Amino acid sequence: MFNELEDYNPEYPEIELETDDLKINISLKKDYSKIKNIKERKIEFFKDLNDFIEEFKNTQESDDLMEYYNFK
Repeated sequence: MFNELEDYNPEYPEIELETDDLKINISLKKDYSKIKNIKERKIEFFKDLNDFIEEFKNTQESDDLMEYYNFK
């Protein structure tokens, strides 16, 4: 995984994650280095990620994304 992060954008670290159902590119804008303990850093990151997903669920963009399948 660290090798994947070596080619990061100088402004934000990025990673691409893929499963059978999803392919997601994540860019981290928040400076998580301020949290020295890696376990606490992960907790904060996943809290932020969950907050983002919850917020996205209620947007027009998420509706538009799902409407894509209306045309297939």
